Amino acid sequence: MRKLTSACFMLIVLVQAPLALAMGDNNTDKTTPDCPKGQVYDSVSKKCVPDKSGSLSDLDKTNYAYHLAKKGEYQAALNLLDSLKDGNTAEAWNYRGYATRKLGRTDEGIGYYQRSLALAPNYAKAREYLGEAWMVKGRPDLAGEQLKAIAAICGQDCEEYRDLQAAINGHPES
Repeated sequence: MRKLTSACFMLIVLVQAPLALAMGDNNTDKTTPDCPKGQVYDSVSKKCVPDKSGSLSDLDKTNYAYHLAKKGEYQAALNLLDSLKDGNTAEAWNYRGYATRKLGRTDEGIGYYQRSLALAPNYAKAREYLGEAWMVKGRPDLAGEQLKAIAAICGQDCEEYRDLQAAINGHPES
């Protein structure tokens, strides 16, 4: 029975993980509390801990880096991403792309988005941000390609589609 339960759990994880990426990020920027400088929110202890703490997971650091970037603390986000044990994840590359693009290094950001998508082609948020970067570069044709890909991933009602469509229409979110 234990093997069957484990197998069922793994099947659920394998099915839900791509769906979670396709539907976008888990809104960590909206639910993560602000921590004092040099600290990161730890999802296990539910409190801020020093960013050098050995108990912090790469996932918590990655999510907090995105939180920092969404607050406009782009360099702090990049510094935190630099501290990951394994920075080769779709989320880490995507958030690195976001922070570098917002610092005005659009070409570098595009490269990071592409690395993210190489790991997770159905990652709608990375496609949204790549499309926004193409708009910054004056390439609405390439932004439109990302919009089509997002529609195939999560439809025209998902946040990523709406946000990229707004950017293409000249009304970027931020």
